Amino acid sequence: MDGFTAQRSDKLDRSVIVTGLVIVSGMIMVVLDTTIVNVALDSLSRELDAPLSTTQWVVTGYLLAVALVIPLTGWAMDRFGPKAVWITSVSLFVMGSALCAASWSIESLIAFRVIQGLGGGMLLPGGQTIITRAAGPQRLGRAMAILGVPMLLGPVFGPVIGGLLVEYTSWHWIFLVNVPVGILAVALAVWKLPAGGALPEFGRLDVRGLILVSGSLVCLLYGLSRASSHGGFNEWSVLGWLIAGVVGLALYTWHSLSKGADSIIDVRLLTNRLFASGTIAVFLVAIGMFGGMLLLPLYYQTVRGEGALDAGLLLAPQGLGAIVAIVIGGRLTDRIGAGYVVPVGIVLALIGTFPFTQVGVDTSYVWLSVALFVRGMGLGAVMMPTISAAYTELSKDAVSRAAPTLSAIQQVGASLGSALLVTVLTQRLTDQLTSKGIQAAGAGADQISSVPPEAMPVVGPLLASSFGYAFWVAFALTAVIIVPAMFLPRHAARDRKKTPAAPGL
Repeated sequence: MDGFTAQRSDKLDRSVIVTGLVIVSGMIMVVLDTTIVNVALDSLSRELDAPLSTTQWVVTGYLLAVALVIPLTGWAMDRFGPKAVWITSVSLFVMGSALCAASWSIESLIAFRVIQGLGGGMLLPGGQTIITRAAGPQRLGRAMAILGVPMLLGPVFGPVIGGLLVEYTSWHWIFLVNVPVGILAVALAVWKLPAGGALPEFGRLDVRGLILVSGSLVCLLYGLSRASSHGGFNEWSVLGWLIAGVVGLALYTWHSLSKGADSIIDVRLLTNRLFASGTIAVFLVAIGMFGGMLLLPLYYQTVRGEGALDAGLLLAPQGLGAIVAIVIGGRLTDRIGAGYVVPVGIVLALIGTFPFTQVGVDTSYVWLSVALFVRGMGLGAVMMPTISAAYTELSKDAVSRAAPTLSAIQQVGASLGSALLVTVLTQRLTDQLTSKGIQAAGAGADQISSVPPEAMPVVGPLLASSFGYAFWVAFALTAVIIVPAMFLPRHAARDRKKTPAAPGL
């Protein structure tokens, strides 16, 4: 049955809920893995006797593999069906995890992380496609709320699990923990996901387009990764990659317009007003909110001296707030439209972010926990309603090509937000230290984490002030989301059943 039929029941039936939970079982593993590995980088560096600059490639290599494979996801789902692609992706991620756990050197670990990334990169767009087709536009808000659980809770609970694993086990377990979860996810997918979904007439793989768009994403994400590690955008080693990425995307746009629906990602989808405004909103959400998530554990660990485990626990209120908003926001999005829900979420996110613009070296944890709960509610009320709104007017067949677009935009936005905020934070700290006659050490995030404990009585207040300044930037970036949010759909609950079937593109 076509998932985009207006006559479907409005109730979120058992089959849609089961499908959503199967997708979550795979996605939670991937989202948690990302944050767990970030927590464990220092341990990996020591255990494998590698400099931190080399160990960073454990993260960078994974990120670049994700960028390579995201554009391929839509074509693969049309060719082989969403179920087959999903099972293959989860299996590849699990195999990569097992190989990572068996690594004998930093070089082998980096290589196996690339295999992990090739599997993990297809899971977000694949999951969005499967749940969107299953639910249809009338119930998309509630269905997407299910997917919001791993996306918003992973960055909160990942540091807790990572801290526990690093503190009480060996580094191998940060990868081994994925294996049983992944095997369960594959078994559930084989058992419960609906078969089929492959198009009877699919186009040839657009190899030129794949090379252009994947290469462009790799350049952009690598450039942004270097910007984070170098603490700025003013070096040619950063700018060259970013310029290459932008030029590549411009060339791909020209290629896609000339090739039309047969291109690997059809840029004509952006002529749909809702999809275009949703895409812009997702990009800005990723910049402002997910970039801001980087600052929170850094503040707790550097300014307040908390370990990874305690910092993760202090972030838990944000996850609890997100759960509340996801449950309420999904239902409201289906009843009255994302155009009403998202602006409220933006206001909540701003209220929750403001206290962090005023942080010091001894700001009350209770006060910050309340702020994080409110911020989490804002995150939950913005992210998933925005994504669901982007899909609302797309035909069922267009969804598989739209999902990689949103995933790529989200990935680039999160990387850009992180690079911007790290740059703002480190440059502000450098200025503050210079004004006190203290020479800054290191670059990028390393500059923040390399402050010796004995220097904290002097540097601590300057560091806290720099975090406050960076949170002001995060506050401003979050406020900008209100512009595309004004174009998201609104409807009265009584009019919702009159919505016509979504047109094809």
